[in-house]
Amino acid sequence: MRRQDFYYELPEELIAYEPTEQRSGSRLLCLDGNSGQVEHRQFPQLLDNLKAGDVMVFNDTKVIPARVFGHKSSGGKVELLVERVINEHQILAHIRSSKSPKSGTVIELENNIEVTVEGRGGPNDSLFVVNFGQNDVLDVLGEIGHMPLPPYIDRDDNPEDQTRYQTVYGRNPGAVAAPTAGLHFDEAIMEAIAQKGVVIIYITLHVGAGTFQPVRVDDIADHKMHSEFITLSPEACDTINQAKAENRRVIAVGTTSVRCLESVAHQSPTDLLEPYQGETDIFITPGYEFQVVDALVTNFHLSESTLLMLVSAFAGYEHIMSAYRQAIDNQYRFFSYGDAMFLTRQDYPRSTQEA
Repeated sequence: MRRQDFYYELPEELIAYEPTEQRSGSRLLCLDGNSGQVEHRQFPQLLDNLKAGDVMVFNDTKVIPARVFGHKSSGGKVELLVERVINEHQILAHIRSSKSPKSGTVIELENNIEVTVEGRGGPNDSLFVVNFGQNDVLDVLGEIGHMPLPPYIDRDDNPEDQTRYQTVYGRNPGAVAAPTAGLHFDEAIMEAIAQKGVVIIYITLHVGAGTFQPVRVDDIADHKMHSEFITLSPEACDTINQAKAENRRVIAVGTTSVRCLESVAHQSPTDLLEPYQGETDIFITPGYEFQVVDALVTNFHLSESTLLMLVSAFAGYEHIMSAYRQAIDNQYRFFSYGDAMFLTRQDYPRSTQEA
């Protein structure tokens, strides 16, 4: 398929620049992946789509305040955006400055702490390795860092973003973008889900800034997906394997949960999930045969993005593009702080998958 197949035109006024007053105050578009039927609801009505025995998978990554500012010894301003925390004292980062910094460049941050650019790193040496010396990276970011709002939210971060661009269940620091489907869940909804008999488990995928990188090739098969770090525990594997054996649904909250589960399933030598900790660069496009996830809670994604391609693979390309047109007609709010969708998987015949 072509990148242009996933283009849609979005009126600017439908981009959500601020969160709703209440986490669960968003709308919910429900899409049946087989029939294409659409229903318009409010997010708390998600509970009507759940049943006892379902396994709901949440990504417990925690967004770090990954954007910091400083200056070179020459006085030139510098902006660092963390892509990944390597260890307590080193990061991989995007650096914005008037000139690309050389190895050995010292940057003085806003709190007078000096960090050193050690050289290039990351995929194709497109990033910089920055050393914080004896200072703990997360401590420094916690003191002076800013929340890394998506590039389409064209404003400075504010104190509210410290909590609202973060899930209520995030506990493993490392993401530089929020797993945004989880932003709709508050403590009351989490409790109501559990009381309904839904089994709640957690996986970890540290979302990187690469999630916002546009697809630049025309043939999507030529796109090189960014890599992210995932963790799937033995306990989560056991719970999901038992659910699949008993024909109970696995519901992923967010495309990050989908990518984690399907990555592990894709490389497993058997039909069972096995514990895993490491990298994934899985790229899910229409024609992909899902092995784990049966339903998905997600937000509305950017035109021509890899995430729009993923949900098109999940619920059917024609169904998704039609649902997006209906969402626009009905004035849904789009992107990270926007409204949500509940999708059930389209069951492709295997012969169609292989065609």
